[in-house]
Amino acid sequence: QVLATMEQLEKVSSFQEFVQIFSQFGNEMVEFAHLTGDRQNDLKDEKKKARMAASRAVLEKCTMMLLTASKTCLRHPDCESARINKDGVFHRMRLALEQVIEIVTDSRPNGENEMAPISIYSGIKEFKNKVEGLRENLYFLSKENLSTMLEVILEHTEDFTDSAYTSHEHREHILELSKQAKMELEQLVSVWMQAQNQKTKDLMEDLEVAILKTCQCMNELKREVHSAATSLAADLLKYHMDHMVLKALKITGVEGNLEAVAEYTCKLSEQKEQLVEMCRLLRHVSGTEPLEITCIHAEDTFQVTGPQIISAAETLALHPSSKIAKENLEVFCEAWESQLSDMSTLLREINDVFEGRRGEKRVYLSLPRPGKHNANLKALKPVKLDTEEQAKIAKLGLELHLLTSDVDSETEKWEDQENEIVQHGQGMSSMAYSMYLFTRGEGLLKTTQDLFHQAEIFAAEGTKLASALHAFSDQVHDDDKPLLLLEAEKLISTCKQLQITAKASVQGKSATFTKVDACILKTRNVMTLLCQVLPLCCKLLRKNKAGNGCLKPAPLWREDRIQTGTSARTPERRVETFGIKSLENHVTNMTFLESK
Repeated sequence: QVLATMEQLEKVSSFQEFVQIFSQFGNEMVEFAHLTGDRQNDLKDEKKKARMAASRAVLEKCTMMLLTASKTCLRHPDCESARINKDGVFHRMRLALEQVIEIVTDSRPNGENEMAPISIYSGIKEFKNKVEGLRENLYFLSKENLSTMLEVILEHTEDFTDSAYTSHEHREHILELSKQAKMELEQLVSVWMQAQNQKTKDLMEDLEVAILKTCQCMNELKREVHSAATSLAADLLKYHMDHMVLKALKITGVEGNLEAVAEYTCKLSEQKEQLVEMCRLLRHVSGTEPLEITCIHAEDTFQVTGPQIISAAETLALHPSSKIAKENLEVFCEAWESQLSDMSTLLREINDVFEGRRGEKRVYLSLPRPGKHNANLKALKPVKLDTEEQAKIAKLGLELHLLTSDVDSETEKWEDQENEIVQHGQGMSSMAYSMYLFTRGEGLLKTTQDLFHQAEIFAAEGTKLASALHAFSDQVHDDDKPLLLLEAEKLISTCKQLQITAKASVQGKSATFTKVDACILKTRNVMTLLCQVLPLCCKLLRKNKAGNGCLKPAPLWREDRIQTGTSARTPERRVETFGIKSLENHVTNMTFLESK
C-alpha cells in the first residue's frame, strides 16, 4: 500500500491532489509504523532487529522530508535543485522499504547472501577463539588458516593507518602492534608444530605461554584501534556540535547569496567526508553486530543527507522569499543535527561494550569505591594476574564461561522474563561472565581486589536467589518440592563458602593467587547448581500453566511481578513505534496546505 501510494505522490502536479494523496499516505505510514514496530519486537535475531530499527528510523525522518520536498517542488516546478532534492527522498524511502521486505520475508534480492562481518573487532574475536582452541585440540585447523585470518585483520587496520584523520601516534602504535602480532603468531606456530609431533609437558607449557602472548598482542591491537576511532569521534562531534555551517547555509540562503551558499556547501561536504570516515572507523570497533549495523546506518545517513541539504540550500538561494523552501532546508538540517546527536549516544554505547558494561551480556557490577573498602580489602595490594597465572587459571575460567552460556540458555526458556528467579539468575550469570573475563585479563575487573569484591556481590545475589526459591517452594504441591528445597540449601551453603573465601585476608603473591583460584572454583560450583535449579523451576511453572495443579493458586509475589512487568513494558512499547503520535498529528493538520 505504501509503495503504491508513493508512486502516486511522485506523479502529482497540483497542491490539491497532493494534499489528498498525502493524507492517505500519512494514515498508511501510521499503520505501517505499528506493524513494523510489532515485527521488530517479535524478532529474535539482534542483527535483524537492528536493521529493522535502522529502516524504521529512515522512514520516520523521510516521511517529513517527503512532505516539505514535494511541497517545494510543487511551488517551484522548474527548479532543478528542488527536483533533485525530492527524488533523493523517494529513493531513500524505497531502499528502506526494500530492507523491511527483506527482513520480514527473510530473503534478499537476486538470491544474494548476507555479507559476513568484516570489522576488526569481530576478526580479532574469531582469531582469538581459534588460537585458544589449540588448548583442546592441536589438529582442528591449519597454520595457513590462522595466518590468513591475521592477514585479513591487518588489512583492515589499513583503514586506520591510511586515514588522514588518524593521529601520527595512533598510526605508529597500530603499525608496531601489527608487526608484533606477526612475530607472536610465528612463535606460536613454531611451538604448535613441535607439540603436534611431541606432546611433552614443557612444550605444552610453552604453547600456553605462546597462546597467551598472541592473544594479549591482539587485545592491545584492539585497544589501540578502539582508542583511535573513539578519540577521533569525540573530537569531531565536539567540533561540529555548534552546527555553524548549517546556520550559515540558512542565513546565506535567505539572503539569496549563491556565492556564499556555494562556499558553505563545500565546507559541509568536507564535514560529511569527516563524519563518514568516523562512522567507518567506529564500525570496526563497535563490538556487536547491532552496533555495527547502527554505524553503517549512520554512515549512510551522513552520505545521503549532506547532498540533500546542499540541494535544499541551493533551492532557497534561488528563491530566497519562498517560505516553503526555507521550511524544507530546516527539515533537512534538523535530520543532520539529529544524526549528530545520535552519534554521541552510539559512541557511549561502543565504549560501554569495550569496557564490558554492555553488549553480548549485561554485566552487573558493584565495584568498591575509594575509601569504601572493608577492613579486609584494605590489607590487600591491588594486583593483576601475570601471564603464567593466567595460563594456570585459563581452564577454570573457560569452564565458568561455558556455565554462563548454559545459564543464559536456561533463562531464555522462561516466558516471564520479569520473574524474580530469572532476574537473579541473569544477574549471577553476568557477574560470573565478568569474572571469566578477569581470567583472560579483560573486562572491568582490573585487579584481584576487584575480583574478590565481585565474588562477594555474586554470593550475596545467590543467597537472594535461594530466598526466592524458598518462597517458590511454599507454593509447590509437586513431588519435586523436596528436591527444590535441597537445591536451595546447597545454594545457600555454597554461597556462604564463597563469601568466606572472598572476605579472607591474605598476604603475598602465592596466597593471593590461591585465593583467586578458590573464588573462581567456588563461583563455578554455584553456577553448576544454578544450571540444575533453573530448569527444575521452569518445569514446575509449566506444569502449573498446563493445569496440572503443582502450584497453589494466585501467589501474591507472582501477581506483583506480573503487574510490575506490565507497567514497565508499557512505555517501552510507546518508544518502539516510530514517531507515530507526531505523524498522526501531522496528518490531522494537513488542511493547512490548501490555504497556502
